Amino acid sequence: MTSVYSESTTERVPGRAWTVRLQGYSDRSATVTCTSEACRMPPRSKDLASLRAFAARHAAAHARAATVRPNAWCHCGSQRCGAHPDIRAHCAGAVVMILRHDTTVRRVWSVEEVCETCAPLIRNATVLARAARSPQRPAATAAPVQVPAAVRPAGVAGGFSSPSATTADTTAAPARRSRRTSQRADRRRLGQAR
Repeated sequence: MTSVYSESTTERVPGRAWTVRLQGYSDRSATVTCTSEACRMPPRSKDLASLRAFAARHAAAHARAATVRPNAWCHCGSQRCGAHPDIRAHCAGAVVMILRHDTTVRRVWSVEEVCETCAPLIRNATVLARAARSPQRPAATAAPVQVPAAVRPAGVAGGFSSPSATTADTTAAPARRSRRTSQRADRRRLGQAR
């Protein structure tokens, strides 16, 4: 199973998905299939419990071996968001790796690269991993921007002042009462008037 991501390109690529399926037959036997052709599956068997355990382990192995690609498109969006047809959403946000498994049906496991918007909308999905930040994209916490002192206003209406303002430039604003305090006082006055 070769699923490790090693490219460092910024070009968008389709989101990957692997589906592991337990398929039953009329003679009470079953097989396990995987959408990845390179995977070796056990032979058809009547031991459903061991096949189900193998399928769950195989899906988990795909999830462990695959590194989330930060430049991937949402796999759910490429399928026209068929995994959450009742809830409309626009694909956005970072890419995450999810495991989708319906515990009632217990026959299909899907590992997919989807966007952060679709992930919580997909039923029976668990987020396994998030895309690592690429060095080309700056982190959200950038250094604060410094404004030159000449541009800063000396005093601002409402009682606030600039750090560069002198005490002569600022006028003391009257103390403001909080809204919550005034509401409590009004309730007390209403209670005393009764």
